[in-house]
Amino acid sequence: MNIGSRSKKRVVLPSRPEPPTVDQILEDIHTAAAQDPVFSILEETGQDSPRPSDSDVDVRFLQCRHFLELNERLQAARGRLPRQREELLAAGERLRSDVAEVKGQTL
Repeated sequence: MNIGSRSKKRVVLPSRPEPPTVDQILEDIHTAAAQDPVFSILEETGQDSPRPSDSDVDVRFLQCRHFLELNERLQAARGRLPRQREELLAAGERLRSDVAEVKGQTL
């Protein structure tokens, strides 16, 4: 019998389970006991607890919203600055011209 002709049985593995949903993960976090090893490890490493309070979430949401608004304002200002620069340069030229004219009239 030829070794190459031997057929090996293929092991059929069960299909992978679906990953948990966000709601399932949050439920797991909120129902975990305070003595859960994950929380004690986080305390030992000095990391924040994965259980943010509602006020923490609200504060972070408001900060994100504020930063997004600031970013929009900065982008708008960035678009206006070249036009305003040109206007200032033109006003400076008119001012120099007017000053030269006044100096010419007083001589």
